[in-house]
Amino acid sequence: MRTILMCLLLMIVQLGQSQVIPTSPNSRMTSVLTKMDSFGNSPFLHYPVQCIGPSVFGGRVADLDVNPNNATEFYVAYASGGLWYTDNNGTSFTPLFDRNETMTIGDIAVNWNTGTIWVATGEVNSSRSSYSGTGIYVSYDKGRTWTHRGLEDSHHIGRIIQDPNDSLTLYVAVLGHLYSKNEERGVFKTTDGGLHWHKTLYINDSTGVVDMIVDPEVPSKLYAATWQRDRKAWNFNESGSGSGIYYSQDGAESWQLLTDSISNFPQGNGTGRIGLSLSKKNGKDYLFAVVDNYSRRPKDEIKIEDKKLKKEDFEKMTKEEFLNLEDSLLVNFLKDNGFPEKYDAAFLKEKVDQDEIVPRDMKTYLEDANSLLFDTDVIGAEVYLYDFDTQKWTRTHDGYLDGLYYSYGYYFGQIRSQLYNPNKLYIMGVPILKSEDMGKSWENINGDNVHVDHHALWIDQNREGHIILGNDGGINISYDDGENWTKCFGNQVGQFYYVAVDDNEPYNVYGGLQDNGVWKGKNNYSENSRWQMKGDYPYKMIMGGDGMQVQIDPRDNETVYTGFQFGNYYKITGSGDSKYITPSHELGDHPYRWNWQSPILISPHNPDIVYMGANKLLRSLDGAGSFSAISDDLTNGGKKGDVAYGTLTSISESPLEFGLIYTGSDDGKVFRSDGAGYRWVDLGTDLPLDLWVSVVLASRYDKDRVYVALNGYRWDNFEPMLYRSNDRGEHWEKITNGIGMEPINSIVEDPKDKNNLYVATDGGMYFSSDGGLNFYPFSEELPKVPIHHMVIQERKDELIIGTHGRSIWKAKLEGLRMAINNNMNLSMSFKEKIRYREHWDSKLNFSKKSNLPNVEISVFSPTTGEAVLSLENLNNKVLHSQNIKLLKGVGNYTLDLVIDEGAIKEFQKSYLNGNRAKKSENGNVIPTIGKYKVVLTYGKEKLNQDFEISKD
Repeated sequence: MRTILMCLLLMIVQLGQSQVIPTSPNSRMTSVLTKMDSFGNSPFLHYPVQCIGPSVFGGRVADLDVNPNNATEFYVAYASGGLWYTDNNGTSFTPLFDRNETMTIGDIAVNWNTGTIWVATGEVNSSRSSYSGTGIYVSYDKGRTWTHRGLEDSHHIGRIIQDPNDSLTLYVAVLGHLYSKNEERGVFKTTDGGLHWHKTLYINDSTGVVDMIVDPEVPSKLYAATWQRDRKAWNFNESGSGSGIYYSQDGAESWQLLTDSISNFPQGNGTGRIGLSLSKKNGKDYLFAVVDNYSRRPKDEIKIEDKKLKKEDFEKMTKEEFLNLEDSLLVNFLKDNGFPEKYDAAFLKEKVDQDEIVPRDMKTYLEDANSLLFDTDVIGAEVYLYDFDTQKWTRTHDGYLDGLYYSYGYYFGQIRSQLYNPNKLYIMGVPILKSEDMGKSWENINGDNVHVDHHALWIDQNREGHIILGNDGGINISYDDGENWTKCFGNQVGQFYYVAVDDNEPYNVYGGLQDNGVWKGKNNYSENSRWQMKGDYPYKMIMGGDGMQVQIDPRDNETVYTGFQFGNYYKITGSGDSKYITPSHELGDHPYRWNWQSPILISPHNPDIVYMGANKLLRSLDGAGSFSAISDDLTNGGKKGDVAYGTLTSISESPLEFGLIYTGSDDGKVFRSDGAGYRWVDLGTDLPLDLWVSVVLASRYDKDRVYVALNGYRWDNFEPMLYRSNDRGEHWEKITNGIGMEPINSIVEDPKDKNNLYVATDGGMYFSSDGGLNFYPFSEELPKVPIHHMVIQERKDELIIGTHGRSIWKAKLEGLRMAINNNMNLSMSFKEKIRYREHWDSKLNFSKKSNLPNVEISVFSPTTGEAVLSLENLNNKVLHSQNIKLLKGVGNYTLDLVIDEGAIKEFQKSYLNGNRAKKSENGNVIPTIGKYKVVLTYGKEKLNQDFEISKD
């Protein structure tokens, strides 16, 4: 008995150790305040960074709010890219939310009379990269300043509505946590502008409110859609009996269920996400609902005679039925589905006859996590209309709406109707569909220049056919009801998963994006609209789908290994030839498990050696011509669920020792091989259990040093977890001092200084100059969005930052090195040679842009204060000076190359042999070829540095 009790106690202890606790709202908000203080003390607060695009594809839109009296003015909320404003119909946009600690948005509401903007943070779409927010924010000055207004534990919000008759009364549809249960979900109401909230509708701790609408003529009438869902890293329950539709007639104080068991609306565990819309006509209300019906379709009897084989036919096929198949049917099936040549009809029948494989293996062989997104037998999207007289729902259409939701209707759930024309409906999914007969029939209006996956739509009530659409590719506008579309360019809101660089001159930047493929472009691209005239955008798409990791062969800087979700990778040559390289398991074996972002790595010792991570580590010795497994399963073995799990997420080979390989997995396993894959050691026993390994990195400075970052995002745990080992993972030390409550995604060692570390989190970037003892927030210019990956271009000494929401950014590192090398004392640096240009300070064909020459100077200052920058000759005579305000830390400053009026004679004497100086077209005297110096005067300190204006 005592032994049994001890075993039970041990099991309880182990269970407790494996439970990851969600981060409390107090911890998150305290961390926000702490980070603000840390930013103020950071020597890298003002560090200059530059967004280098691309912007042509846009990013995932969460919501739109359009001025009803001037449709050229509107706001766009992005899932992880913040809030943007346009007043010229989308020709250009201005970001308004960049200084907030939370930039993921679920919904917005705008009072166009007062300029008040309400932002409900936390994306509602519940995808694998739907980031949680910290509640409600409000601006009373059109986005210039923001104030937090509570509901910090809401995480994800579906809708915020301002009462049209009372600006202090608002309603919020809180969906709640995605990866854990919580109480702060349901409908919340405030009557004092968000100072206090009370919950008026609550179902349970796993059911929230995903959509809510208000009757514009009777604002006390509201409709709310509840949604029961629970996501884990290995499974998503996207439906449940808690999903339904509720009605309030008293300003959300009480609610009535409209979808009970006799209402004819889908019931039970298959009821998924619901969207709502209301129309009116002749005094009658028309309430429409789109529902993701996750119930299974009826199974048809399997008949294989006289038809083409499908993989589903093998699911329950007997041995005898397989052996009796006509060879021609089987041959066509094998050919259509890309089976290797060795698997011909005779070979397969022999294997089945000898019981070495079973017919079901044919289906299993073709299935992976990606195909299962589309091959589905769920009912999918359905549209219903409510009859207020009978209190019954009626499905508006016959048959299935195939191709709209597939198996991931949780990602959509939006329906719109013309307010005073119930015949006109739109539903959003992979395409956007339109109906003009109250939902009986549907037409696809996805134009050729319109991205898929739609989330927001505004209908102009004053102009028939004018609609504005938001999707995973940004914004589209139509004036003829979807017959033709224009696309709005310019917002740098790409959601990058991964970035890479080559060593061309100029070097190229590569990146894989959420639902926008893989792109390649020059690093020196500066955002402009010139490409629209030339018809040639500087970045090029080289792969579709959800773009993933990229590796470039260093021998030619042209051969690229990249791919899309769930391990589908290709080798692409410089001429554009593409070959699918993902290895398959042997028929009859368990399929490989591939992560959504499967890792791929070119060996730093031999570019012909390529590693790919499934649940095993696979290696090619011939440039991805063939692969073989060099490990057993390096995970915990997976879990039952509908999401691939028990997969590798990171691979690193030591650049100092061939065959010293580390792997990390999504279920918390870290392994090391000291023998090129022949021996493996489990290193995770001293690390927190079950957490996603976001990165494992072998040091470039010490062959025994390795870093591991764990990420608790998929447990709603936001604690930063970065560990370092100096004995190949036998013991670990946590190094997160100064990092906020933000999960860590990437770490980079500086190639020139072993003490410099760069860390990317779900809230921005941090830097350490002391080997990880202390970290500082890096650059307030960098939007506080998730950063998924970083890489340093070593030859140019530039850090490339891949954000998941604001595209790619670049930081030149010489200013950082200058500050560190000078022990954080006053210092400056700039180019020592500038090429002379004849057209300096010309009128540029009536352009407003100035081409006055200047010197870009990087300065580190330990304090903030007034200073003077001067241009002097080598005799210390001042030719030009200008006052600047030095900011604490590293900053960039510009000294104009122009000669002051009182210094012209000195200039003529020093550089023109006393000859008269010629003035530019703009009336200025500009320095000529020669040697000069820049002088920085700050208090009692003075720095100077020589430079040359040269002909070449």
